[in-house]
Amino acid sequence: MTHQPAIPTLSSADPEIAGLIEAEAARQHDKIRLIASENYVSQAVLEATGTVLTNKYSEGYAGKRYYEGQQLIDPVELLAIERAKAVFGVEHANVQPYSGSPANLAAYLAFAQPGDTVLGMALPDGGHLTHGWSVSATGKWFNAVRYGVRKETGRVDLDQVRDLAREHRPKLIFAGGTAIPRTIDFPAFAEIAREVDAVLVADIAHIAGLVAGGAHPSPVGHAPVITTTTHKTLRGPRGAMILSDAEHAKAVDKAVFPGLQGGPHNHTTAAIAVALGEAAKPGFRDYAHAIVANARALAEALIERGYDLVSGGTDNHLLLVDLTSKQIGGKPAAKALDAAGIELNYNTVPFDPRKPFDPSGIRLGTAAITTRGLKPEHQPLIAEWIDRTITAAVAEDTAALQKISAEVRELLSAFPIPGYRA
Repeated sequence: MTHQPAIPTLSSADPEIAGLIEAEAARQHDKIRLIASENYVSQAVLEATGTVLTNKYSEGYAGKRYYEGQQLIDPVELLAIERAKAVFGVEHANVQPYSGSPANLAAYLAFAQPGDTVLGMALPDGGHLTHGWSVSATGKWFNAVRYGVRKETGRVDLDQVRDLAREHRPKLIFAGGTAIPRTIDFPAFAEIAREVDAVLVADIAHIAGLVAGGAHPSPVGHAPVITTTTHKTLRGPRGAMILSDAEHAKAVDKAVFPGLQGGPHNHTTAAIAVALGEAAKPGFRDYAHAIVANARALAEALIERGYDLVSGGTDNHLLLVDLTSKQIGGKPAAKALDAAGIELNYNTVPFDPRKPFDPSGIRLGTAAITTRGLKPEHQPLIAEWIDRTITAAVAEDTAALQKISAEVRELLSAFPIPGYRA
């Protein structure tokens, strides 16, 4: 049982770190990973990430670097850019942001000034910290106004978005978030942004792979600026991109460098290019649609077992479950599920009466299990395990958790993962 690619030199030079990596590979193999922001990258992406490209400093952009020796780095970055433009159908792509949060910060730097008003989704309703939440720099440096969801439907309240936009005239409007189980209506957001002369930023970090595979409507043509991570459903390395139309391209590039960052991580850029190459293949479209099919099957199975899903279901990879009726909080439920071999995260739900560190809900995603090859017919069993685990957690039955964990490992033994050889 070893990590792939093999790490013999590391094992010899630093057995302590190597041992932790080997153990993590085994852990990822042995658990049903339902964290909505995680996935398994291909072995090709893994190999690209661990190359000598990490040795090279490359401040600036292709053809306009501040260090010499870029003859082979520039083609790597240009490949990533061209592939991003082709996969998403955009006029411009910046592949240098280190992660999703800096990508969003670049949008602020490009199109707003400190103190300007911005409109984003409230964190407890499914938004992201960088959409203007109070503990984020974006909530401290800008006048953040927040929209939410309707209590009766759990869906974005577009009437509220329009009313707030008309009242506050924001410079930026963010569409998207981190716990939104339903299709994002980019045309409606675009109409509101045009009415108040705001720049619409579509944050598709969670659904980028679904957009690339045609399993979720694209924001292209509606949002002039699009931010995304490159992992999650896109199944690439831990990085980010900003996509835009030609009009907004110069401001985006200037905000990323020199505005926020120095040299890009060239090994990550190469791995992004590899992942985008994979996303351009016909099989990726099948994968994206399979993610949604699995999520819907899991949602139906949980509803049949009496679970309350925010918005009543899902249109994408993500499920948000309110455990109030199950007499358990999201945090103890998540801890019990982890012990039972099912990995997810506790999460606030809209209008949650509990505190954020001990909320009422759990968040699930199906991208990683779809990569492993699990199908809709496996989802009722996963729902059964979730239900058994929560029942056991309420009863404080730790033996039941161990039994479920063994059953999980038995199922997963037939579904290998990239990066691990059993």
